[in-house]
Amino acid sequence: MNPLFYIDPGTGSMLFTLLIGLISAGVYGLRNLAVKLRFIASGGRAEKGDNAQKPYIIFAESKRYWNVFEAICDEFEARGIDIDYLTASPDDPALEKPYEHVKCKFIGEGNKAFAHLNMLKADMVLATTPGLDVYQWKRSRDVKYYVHILHAISDATMYRMFGLDYYDAVLLTGEFQVEQIRKLESLRNLPEKELEIVGLTYVDYLKARLQASEPVPAHETTVLIAPSWGKSAILSLYGGKIIDALLEAGYHVIVRPHPQSFESEKELMDKLMADYPESEQLEWNRDNDNFDVLHRSDIMISDFSGVIFDFALVFDKPLIYTEPAFDNAPYDACWLEEEPWTFTTLPKIGKQLSMDKLDGISELIESCLKDDSLQAGRDAARNECWQHQGEAATRIVDYLVAKHEQLEAAPEE
Repeated sequence: MNPLFYIDPGTGSMLFTLLIGLISAGVYGLRNLAVKLRFIASGGRAEKGDNAQKPYIIFAESKRYWNVFEAICDEFEARGIDIDYLTASPDDPALEKPYEHVKCKFIGEGNKAFAHLNMLKADMVLATTPGLDVYQWKRSRDVKYYVHILHAISDATMYRMFGLDYYDAVLLTGEFQVEQIRKLESLRNLPEKELEIVGLTYVDYLKARLQASEPVPAHETTVLIAPSWGKSAILSLYGGKIIDALLEAGYHVIVRPHPQSFESEKELMDKLMADYPESEQLEWNRDNDNFDVLHRSDIMISDFSGVIFDFALVFDKPLIYTEPAFDNAPYDACWLEEEPWTFTTLPKIGKQLSMDKLDGISELIESCLKDDSLQAGRDAARNECWQHQGEAATRIVDYLVAKHEQLEAAPEE
């Protein structure tokens, strides 16, 4: 490659973001001109349709967040309130739902989706996607209010740097997250966002589904490896060693990598899946719905993934976590002196695994399965991080409707 034409990845990303901004501004100007011309041509009559200002929009960057949004869409539908659901997944389950008041639309993947979002016309936008106004997704000048909803029971500071800074409001699962966000706002001299503790829809759904399910039939002890992704996650640190140890101990093993691993760590995943093909003793799981593997697993081994709390607090089962070699440098957590809530809570609800304990992993698993003291830790953690159990969908829609009424009543700036 000619060095005169080389652009490093960081500069390339910055130039691409600048280009997206310039294109969006140009399209925005042309669109406004077209709207004005149509308005004049129609004799001053307002238009209706896709270009009209929407009261509520939900954006889903992936179909895997349907477990967060489905109950919210159902609640809007039950109340007879119109809302637009925009997804970047062509096979999002929302597209198959027979809604009357929820209009579901695929807006393209990747940068095509962000280009669409950058020109939205809406009163309110609800999303799980961090990084608003940081990377490709820019605030549209025709959106009044952006609301972020957490997609996991965890710290609000476990997003990549500046993940929540430019939202107007954040919907939370527990009080400890309020303190984290307020400290970040103070350190960065940001205006205070509106923070509302509402609970979390998908764990409410998991709990209801679990209560309605049949007991798991008798089976051999099943160990679920369910990591996060990145250099600090299990599969990067331990590789196949942890799979070897579990198979040698005679357990039935399910490996469920984080979906992002297949994009950001493709070489690692390809190697592990080739070295450890599926067998009667080993499964690789990539289901969009994780209920089945959580339900039939007896114990989980994880790192700092949010699925830890689904397993421990909803399914009420023990877990093993790897030593916290978590590099918080890219995350908002690095701005705070306090250790993240996730890492202070893990010793209360599980037991730690380190590389030098791999040979004794069988004893560690059996001790977790028999240790009744971990139950008290799970109960305490559940009360801290999962407030308003069973009420999340109702509280979220109540909040959005009340905030929309405030926005409509407020004078135009």
